[in-house]
Amino acid sequence: MLVYTSITKSYLPKARVLAKSVKHFHPDWTFVLLYSDDLPVDFDLNQEPFDEILTIEQLGLPDWKAWAFGHAVVELCTAVKGPAAELLAQRPNVDKIMYIDPDIKLFSSLASLETLLNTHEILLTPHLLDMEQDIHAIQDNEISALKHGVYNLGFFAARTTGQGLDFIRWWAARLTLFCRDDIPNGLFTDQRWCDLAPAFFSGLHIVRDRGCNVATWNIAHRPLSKSNDGVFLVANVPLRFYHFTSYDSGAGLDMLAKYASDQTIAHELWDTYGKELIAEGQNDARYKSWYYGQFDNGESIPREARRLYQARHDLQTAFPDPYSVTEPSYLSWWRTESASGNLNKPNTLLGQVIKSICSPSTGIRLAKSAMGLLKRDGLSGLIKRITNYS
Repeated sequence: MLVYTSITKSYLPKARVLAKSVKHFHPDWTFVLLYSDDLPVDFDLNQEPFDEILTIEQLGLPDWKAWAFGHAVVELCTAVKGPAAELLAQRPNVDKIMYIDPDIKLFSSLASLETLLNTHEILLTPHLLDMEQDIHAIQDNEISALKHGVYNLGFFAARTTGQGLDFIRWWAARLTLFCRDDIPNGLFTDQRWCDLAPAFFSGLHIVRDRGCNVATWNIAHRPLSKSNDGVFLVANVPLRFYHFTSYDSGAGLDMLAKYASDQTIAHELWDTYGKELIAEGQNDARYKSWYYGQFDNGESIPREARRLYQARHDLQTAFPDPYSVTEPSYLSWWRTESASGNLNKPNTLLGQVIKSICSPSTGIRLAKSAMGLLKRDGLSGLIKRITNYS
């Protein structure tokens, strides 16, 4: 089994806790760290619990810097999961692959999941296995799952042949193009895509083991306990892995207090996890920044600048390295356009054409106008008009 997780350096402490827990129960499994950041100056793989580090530069993505620029940090760490799985699946002797989020810790063996892949080709875990009754729980958990995705992609496993490989390739292709946090338009990073997966892949198995992917969104229905020999249990089965989602923001603890206030074992679990993170470097200043969160001069990249660059191929052509501040630079262009107010003008010719789809007469008029401009100014002139027209 090959296991991997995806992080930037701020999640190194979490990835260390995860990797150590995986190696504790499965010392023969290969653990790969998928990394989208610059490495801390003192990073030494020989001193880490990871077998290998795979960087974003090694994924074989064309124009990877321009591609990466279009993603915020969570979007990028999830977008690379698909291409990485596709790359890792091609390796000799890798017949099964498993992804685990860095803010997860194993508490018992995952051998049962590995065995499931002998009879099934893809494994996913749903956020919820139980219907909610309380209105607040419906809003917090069921509606949230409808927004963010039925299945939690903090975990997936697949064979590297047959439908397993088909799933990996499909998912990778979607994440390369459409890994966005855009709930109003039906997307939430890598998760919403997998709502479609059970319809597309008959070999997919929904894991209903209550010990898998326990988290605050389902803990009210999965009471934690501990056996006499100290083994953590959930609903009287072994706790296989717990997902400490939203640990850093504090929202995870808030939800724990809301839905597991009477579960002392759950609070013990979080307290112990926090101490392990501190031991691995949590809150260390060396891990605070994100290399791809700023231009080369250190200036933070606005989310709007990423979105615009991602949407406009003319900008990608003009500025193939959008992080660079060597002139002509995307940063200078962004500053100039922002200061002039051009970026706030919604009525571009292109926008009018799109909006006119429901108005055939207007669409025909604008199409004729575009053809006239093409004849008069050529393709480059037309593109300039489309992107700057107001």
